Amino acid sequence: MLLLRCPLPLLLLLLLPLDSRPQKLPTRDEELFQMQIRDKAFFHDSSVIPDGAEISSYLFRDTPKRYFFVVEEDNTPLAVTVTPCDAPLEWKLSVQELPEEASGEGSGDPEPLEQQKQQITNEEGTELFSYKGNDVEYFVSSSSPSGLYQLDLLSTEKDTHFKVYATTTPESDQPYPELPYDPRIDVTSLGRTTVTLAWKPSPTASLMRQPIQYCIVINKEHNFKSLCAVEAKLSSDDAFMMAPKPGLDFSPFDFAHFGFPADNNSGKERGFLKSSKLGRQTSPKPRVDLHRVCIGNKNIFTVSDLKPDTQYYFDMFAVNTNTNMSTAYVGTFARTKEEAKQKTVELKDGKVTDVFIKRKGAKFLRFAPVSSHQKVTFSIHSCLDAVQIQVRRDGKLLMSQSVEGVQQFQLRGKAKAKYLIRLKGSKKGASMLKILATTRPNKQSFPSLPEDTRIKAFDKLRTCSSVTVAWLGTQERNKFCIYKREVDDNYNEEQKKREQNQCLGPDTRKKSEKVLCKYFHSQNIQKAVTTETIRGLLPGKSYLLDVYVIGHGGHSVKYQSKLVKTRKFC
Repeated sequence: MLLLRCPLPLLLLLLLPLDSRPQKLPTRDEELFQMQIRDKAFFHDSSVIPDGAEISSYLFRDTPKRYFFVVEEDNTPLAVTVTPCDAPLEWKLSVQELPEEASGEGSGDPEPLEQQKQQITNEEGTELFSYKGNDVEYFVSSSSPSGLYQLDLLSTEKDTHFKVYATTTPESDQPYPELPYDPRIDVTSLGRTTVTLAWKPSPTASLMRQPIQYCIVINKEHNFKSLCAVEAKLSSDDAFMMAPKPGLDFSPFDFAHFGFPADNNSGKERGFLKSSKLGRQTSPKPRVDLHRVCIGNKNIFTVSDLKPDTQYYFDMFAVNTNTNMSTAYVGTFARTKEEAKQKTVELKDGKVTDVFIKRKGAKFLRFAPVSSHQKVTFSIHSCLDAVQIQVRRDGKLLMSQSVEGVQQFQLRGKAKAKYLIRLKGSKKGASMLKILATTRPNKQSFPSLPEDTRIKAFDKLRTCSSVTVAWLGTQERNKFCIYKREVDDNYNEEQKKREQNQCLGPDTRKKSEKVLCKYFHSQNIQKAVTTETIRGLLPGKSYLLDVYVIGHGGHSVKYQSKLVKTRKFC
């Protein structure tokens, strides 16, 4: 079977005998055919459809395209497959007889070329099949007549890609993977962020032992009917896929003359760029939310990292890795489960509430003052890493920011207002915090802290049995308690960081670890510094020191721990 996109006169020269003796067109030379298929440039920029190979090409909107091939003997099996990519197609397959002998009145002289051309092109031809839509559609016949076959294609929606495959040996070729008797994709498990899919294997893999791999496509818009349609959707420009190069599978279109046909000015009408950089000027498009993953020959797969309460469409394609041709299973869709509904915690005026948030999680709290108020104060103590807080009053966002350590926010009040607080945890790990909401400005459960909560150790004052440390205070009179704990010499900063829960108070410590407690403050913030010498330590030993500041409401905040070591020799 041969196929053509040369000009029709040259086509006829190839197809018609030049002497008066009747002669048959040659059958497919398998060795020559295999050579031609390996050399894809053979069919480059050609309207010839090769026998037994898939071609890819391009249609301009409302610009028909015609392909040819020859069936040389009657009762020949024939199969033609047309795959639309990113737009519906109208296509028609027809056949007309080839002249078996010239009409040169027995002289043996060939008819003039123009008469041969007229004889074929003036005949309407017999329509065998027609289709309009975006499905992968087939024409299959176990006994086709000899003749010149024409495949006419048209896209009325937009410029688009398509693929064509034709063969006169459909039983032996079988380039497309065969679907199982039940080609559906089953959803076997459904979660908030995962969907597990299963499907029956292609007989091409299980019975014929052909190399088949399965490719899954996930998106939120619709199912796809071909892998070609997926590739078109993944393309960065709706009108252009990556330009094929001669010699590769996507190669029958001559991109050197893309948009500049010699016989019409449709290229000019479409505004192509007259430069070496082919394409049209388009604004950047948003990234396509579509994912494709090929998983080998497994027939069960779990899709993860999905969004809760979201509908997804799943398509499965069996791909013959020898031919790179694919067949689509019947796609499916599923909606992931909803997130577990968050319980909204009610805050009571002036009462501290403990909150635990999972890694990357969130918690919602509600504060509804019972009386009219001019101001609302939110005090937050983040025990570990920073957390994000949002406060809305009757749906209106009042504040949104990150909180680390102890912070206080004062907002303007409103009669009968209700406040919704959203707390978002850290990406590093779980978060713990304490929060207090009050309409009484003087109600403060958390102690005030200086900006710097580090403990400083004086190296020159170290002895074999004591260390001297200092820390900052505030203008507010608070109680400070210092604790010590002996640790191993290999105790490091990473271990210390894991123990940096600022919300754990002195009540969690052993009595033997307590050094002392004292009250301290200074009206001059520059002089709000206190020092303390810790005695009774062992030579050459490491100790972890902690300072707790305790507020009037009894709640404590821990300063950053300090690792010290006494001198070994004095």
